[in-house]
Amino acid sequence: MHSWTKPLILAINPGATSTKIGLHDGDGWRLRQVLPHSPEELSGFDSVIDQYPYRLALVRRALAENQVGPGALAAVVARGGLPRPGPGGTYAVNEEMLADLRACRYGIHVSNLGPIIAYDIARPLGIPCFIVDPVTTDELWPLARISGMPDLERSNLTHALNMKAVARRVASELGRSYGELNLITVHLGTGISVAAHHRGRMVDVVSGNEEGPFSPDRPGTLPAWSLVKLCYSGKYTFAEMKRLMNGEGGLSAYLGTKDVRTVEERIRAGDEQARLVLDAMCYQVAKYTGAMACALGGRVDHIIITGGIAHSDYVVSRICERIGFLAPVTVLPGEEELEALVEGALRVLRGEETARVYSGVEPAGACSGEGVEPGALD
Repeated sequence: MHSWTKPLILAINPGATSTKIGLHDGDGWRLRQVLPHSPEELSGFDSVIDQYPYRLALVRRALAENQVGPGALAAVVARGGLPRPGPGGTYAVNEEMLADLRACRYGIHVSNLGPIIAYDIARPLGIPCFIVDPVTTDELWPLARISGMPDLERSNLTHALNMKAVARRVASELGRSYGELNLITVHLGTGISVAAHHRGRMVDVVSGNEEGPFSPDRPGTLPAWSLVKLCYSGKYTFAEMKRLMNGEGGLSAYLGTKDVRTVEERIRAGDEQARLVLDAMCYQVAKYTGAMACALGGRVDHIIITGGIAHSDYVVSRICERIGFLAPVTVLPGEEELEALVEGALRVLRGEETARVYSGVEPAGACSGEGVEPGALD
């Protein structure tokens, strides 16, 4: 039987095949658990949002099994889903946010369930409920939005939760505040994102879904005119093109696998095509990191490489040999989303940050710059 001697923060992170939860007492983790969801269980739901009661029940059951009574919780924090684009930070969950997430107004993703589940647990207890740095975090400079075609605006969607968390950690290790530094974060995952952070804001990003380096299953930026012709060639249906753009592109398209470890095994066995393709991915990551250095006017205090593929010495070494001249590089492998969620909640609970209010959130672009001229970086 557990003995909870300190108030706990419950963190909730819904994923495609599981819901991860954790209990943190402000000093460390007291419980971390993965609640799996089989394809058979999920197949019975018509939509992501329809999974809500099923996942809520599993979270409640896990709390009960671990003797987490109502008085044990001090706050609940969840991965934020796709709410209205706005500046990063910790947000208090409210009814307006929940309505947008239930309607999938800004996009459909299973993480939309996070705040809905968290609020239903927190509200009866009268305790705070938060989200932190959702993927829709939008702090782009106005000039960074321009794509070259008025019908298409560059995407702000990126791995904001992990990127901002590692940026804050490295700033702290350097004895500086996040708001003082110019940083570049490189998130190496199934999708690859690169972001320029200017004094605490992600002022330019390459979104892992839309552009940038190719990744394990996404093609990244493609030759535009050739892509248009391919789309109208009759070779692929719309559904097939969707899969190629997100799920069957990148390493998967060239090598038949999304697993970088498998690719490395093939390289060690003498597969030169595997070496060429993986080296090309690293080359592209380095190129886009250099582009973000240009966005910051060459004034880069530190570069941070993170995400699951950052565990690969092969990948990291080939990226670093091309970007090491730009700034010192720190490698923080993995994607510790539960940690990032708790850190965001603690900043508010400890009075280090004020929780943002979702009602009346600035529209996309309203926070861009905040008096900083991107052409006059210092």
